[in-house]
Amino acid sequence: MTPGADPQTVKRVVIAGGGTAGWTVAAVLAKQLGPLLDITLVESDAIGTVGVGEATIPTFRSFHALLGIDERAFMRETKASFKLGIAFENWDRMGDRYIHPFGDVGKSSWMADFHHLWLMAKSRGYGGDLGACCFEHQAAAAGKFAVDDKARINYAYHLDAGLYAGFLRRLFEPQGVRRVEGKIERVAQDGESGFVTALVLEDGRRVEGDLFVDCTGFRGLLIEQTLQAGYEDWRHWLRTDSALAVQTEGGGALPPYTRATARSAGWQWRIPLQHRVGNGLVFCSEFQEPDAARDELLEHLEGDPLAEPRLIRYVTGRRRSAWVNNVVAIGLSSGFLEPLESTSIHLIQIGATRLIQLFPHAGNFTALARRYNDRMRQDFEHVRDFIILHYTLTRRDDTAFWRACRDMDIPDSLAERIELFADSGMINVPAEDLFRTASWLFVMTGQGVEPRHHHPMGALLGDERLRKALDSLRTNIATAVNRMPGHGEFLARYCD
Repeated sequence: MTPGADPQTVKRVVIAGGGTAGWTVAAVLAKQLGPLLDITLVESDAIGTVGVGEATIPTFRSFHALLGIDERAFMRETKASFKLGIAFENWDRMGDRYIHPFGDVGKSSWMADFHHLWLMAKSRGYGGDLGACCFEHQAAAAGKFAVDDKARINYAYHLDAGLYAGFLRRLFEPQGVRRVEGKIERVAQDGESGFVTALVLEDGRRVEGDLFVDCTGFRGLLIEQTLQAGYEDWRHWLRTDSALAVQTEGGGALPPYTRATARSAGWQWRIPLQHRVGNGLVFCSEFQEPDAARDELLEHLEGDPLAEPRLIRYVTGRRRSAWVNNVVAIGLSSGFLEPLESTSIHLIQIGATRLIQLFPHAGNFTALARRYNDRMRQDFEHVRDFIILHYTLTRRDDTAFWRACRDMDIPDSLAERIELFADSGMINVPAEDLFRTASWLFVMTGQGVEPRHHHPMGALLGDERLRKALDSLRTNIATAVNRMPGHGEFLARYCD
């Protein structure tokens, strides 16, 4: 259909593909724009989903609030657990460990961020551990968790991605989403405009629409195979191109954080759920063969694997345009960034919410698509730089992979951030950046960056007052953490 000038030209939305991406898009469209649209989702039970990541970040909770989803019901049905951050092991040097928590540190002023006080105290011998100034860090390290109306805690979830897609379907299919079972054989286009007009299924059925959302995964059936949007390859910065995923039995301690352990040519994840543990090894095939990666993964598993590890190949990067003509790519079809900071589902959710904000109700695609593409480019690049940060700051030289990461050129945007912090202790975080000051602080200090200077505002307090203020902050956090139940104990009670 060639768009016209009618105020409601775009009414029929067709989502190609299900899984987390497809059902996330369907859910938010039905919830927010349901009365204005006819929403159809085409998927085939015969086509599996990738499901590399089962961890989220705190923005996930805001998205669920937008959808009106009950937390306990969600956690029960997806076998979810709570997440306070990510523990990074062996990233700077072998044997090193730090936690990137979801919480903030101390109280900042308009003059400078709190960590400048800590940096001054550290230079004078009484700064102590930075993590002791963050509630979420200390709760994670202690394996504690609790939520109530009085305590403010910033958290996310670990979840079973397959169960999550089914959960969204059960909630939102009755709210106006028409599901069509079938495999897409080809994509029909208008001969003049190039706009997609219909999805043609294997049995000959046509699913026609005005706007199409491509959630077909890596293959990008609409955005790439049909419209040839092009792909920006980032493997010169993010060298991994393969992942092996496997589940193990649950049991034992249930830490409220994801583990990311650096291995010889990549890193291994461990994600604890209520019923099992998600595991995997992200690696670079240039430096490690799949069989060797499989052996390395199995050697370091905690618990017996429930199946043979599944190999997934990918190319890190993004589509040059996520929105072309009347097709918007969301999820893996729009690009892929390894799950090191658990951003895959976030990028799906932000892609879906931006689509709602910029929805072309009147068929006015061009300017809205340009704006959408620019915002999504920024989102991907901000996440890209933060992931590169972990690799470029390594001081490991025990394998060729880590030496290549340590010595590589990095984007100017990232180099400037690192230089600013190393020189002055300042962290530049644009308003639209996903990762805030504390995130950059914990990763940079966790991987050995020690600023040469810091803001002198701590001198205005004097050593005695500053020491007492830090001691009081750490004591209050420790007291609060000691009162919390263990994560597993709280989870069992909360989801009962």
